[in-house]
Amino acid sequence: MAKEKSQSIGFFQKYLTVWVALCMTAGVLIGKLLPAVPAFLGRFEYARVSIPVAILIWVMIYPMMMKVNFQSVKNVAKNPKGLFVTWVTNWLIKPFTMYGIAALFFYVVFKGLIAPDLAKEYLAGAVLLGAAPCTAMVFVWSTLTKGNPAYTVVQVATNDLIILVAFVPIVKFLLGVSNVSVPWDTLILSVILFVVIPLAGGILTRVLVTNRKGTEYFENTFVHKFDNATSIGLLLTLVLLFSFQGDVILNNPLHILLIAVPLVLQTFLIFFIAYFACKWLKLPHDIAAPAGMIGASNFFELSVAVAIALFGTTSPAALATVVGVLTEVPVMLLLVKIANKTKGWFPV
Repeated sequence: MAKEKSQSIGFFQKYLTVWVALCMTAGVLIGKLLPAVPAFLGRFEYARVSIPVAILIWVMIYPMMMKVNFQSVKNVAKNPKGLFVTWVTNWLIKPFTMYGIAALFFYVVFKGLIAPDLAKEYLAGAVLLGAAPCTAMVFVWSTLTKGNPAYTVVQVATNDLIILVAFVPIVKFLLGVSNVSVPWDTLILSVILFVVIPLAGGILTRVLVTNRKGTEYFENTFVHKFDNATSIGLLLTLVLLFSFQGDVILNNPLHILLIAVPLVLQTFLIFFIAYFACKWLKLPHDIAAPAGMIGASNFFELSVAVAIALFGTTSPAALATVVGVLTEVPVMLLLVKIANKTKGWFPV
C-alpha cells in the first residue's frame, strides 16, 4: 500500500507540468463558457484580495507552517547570510533590472508591435511587479524544494516590512510618478492572511499534536498526511486565477505574450543571481532554493492593486501586472524543477 501510494505521488509530481497546463486551459474555458462561476467567486473579495484564492493558499502553505518552531526561527538569525542575499537581490537589484529589461523590450525589441503610449504603461506595470517582491506563493515554492521553513517565514516577514518604506520611493524614482501610494488595506490584509494566520495555525497544530502524541509521530506521520495538499491547492488556484482572467487572455493574446517575454526573462535572471550568490557563499540548498524563489517571485496582489489605483482597472499597466500573475506559477514551477535538479551543487 505504501509503495503504491509513493508511486502515485511520484506520477503526480512527475507530470505536474501537464496538470498545470490542463488547469490553466480549464480556467480559461470556465471564464469564457461559464462566466457566472468566476463572477460569483469574484464577489468574495476584500481590499482587492480574493478570499477563495486566500483559502487555497492556506491549503498550500499550512503544511510548511506546521514545520516552523520558535527555536528554528531563532537559529535563522545565527546565520543571516541568506537573508542578506535576498534583501540585496529584492531591493537593490530586482526593481532596476526589471525596469531595464522591460524598457529594452517594450521600447526597442517590440517597437514595431507596441505603440509608445502603450509601452509606457506596460513598463509601469512591470516596474510595479519588480518593486513588490515575495508573495505568499513563496511558501509553496519553498515547500516543493524542501526549503527551510523558518528561513522562508523570516524572509517573507522581513520583506513585508521593507515594502512599507521602500516600495513607494523606488516606484516614484523609476516611473517619475508623484501620486504613488501603498494600498495599506491590501498590504496589511495580505500579511495577516498569508503570514500571521497560517503561521499561528501551523504552530498551534504542532504544539497540540506534539503534546498528545509526541515529536516523532508529528514529524514522521502527521506532517506526511498533508504531502499532496500543496500540489492540489496549487492546481485549484491556477484554475481560479485563469478563470478570473479568461476574457483578458482571449481578448489580448499577442500583447500578453509580448508582456510575458521580459517578465519571464527577469524572473530567471533574479532567481539565478540569488541562487548563485548562495552557492558562492556556500549556503545549504534548503536556504539557497527559497532565496532564489523569494527573489524571483512577485507580490502580485499588491502590484495589481497599485496599478488599478494609479491607472485604472482596464489600463495597460493593470494588464501588465495581470500578466505577471499568469506567468508566475508556470515559470516558478520550472525554477522549482531546476532547483531540485541542482541540489548537488550545495553543501549538505
